[in-house]
Amino acid sequence: MMQHIFRKGTNSEKPVLLLLHGTGGTEQDLLSLAEIVDPEASVLSVRGNVLENGMPRFFKRLAEGVFDEEDLVFRTKELKAFLEQAATDHQFDASNIVAIGYSNGANIAASLLFHYDDAVKGAILHHPMVPIRNVPMPDLAGIHVWIGAGANDPICTQEESTELQKRLEEAGASVGLHWENAGHQLTMSEVKAAKAWYEQYFK
Repeated sequence: MMQHIFRKGTNSEKPVLLLLHGTGGTEQDLLSLAEIVDPEASVLSVRGNVLENGMPRFFKRLAEGVFDEEDLVFRTKELKAFLEQAATDHQFDASNIVAIGYSNGANIAASLLFHYDDAVKGAILHHPMVPIRNVPMPDLAGIHVWIGAGANDPICTQEESTELQKRLEEAGASVGLHWENAGHQLTMSEVKAAKAWYEQYFK
């Protein structure tokens, strides 16, 4: 099981927002973000099961920007199984999930997309990287993804963001890529851009 918060929304037709924090974050971190994106939606906010120097993460890494791919695959499976269990426990539709992840959380959300065609029906990825290479991608037709990237992000280069967009599009997803003139931090203008995108597809 994964430590999490579930808050039932006022509109059960809306997607369940799956919140995935960045390194060192907790399941509390992105709750205010969900309020902005869709105040009526149910929220499932999850804490990563890996600790790096006491900081929660969703999977191990070997160095900054170098992922432990074996652990990434294992943790992606673990998260997928958790989502199925949580849907039963909290009585929501497992096929109606939109992920919102930041940094490490965006990377595990991207990994769900790279491994499964039915884990989420949409994703808002704030400052993600390409989670894994050389894996066959599932068919992502009908899945909507939004990528928020910083033009001066020292961790996720511009090339990384455009490569992720390309790989997801090649798998059939519809992808929006939004640039902020900023670094790796999450800005309010980026959150508002994500909300505007979300309202196009999930209202």
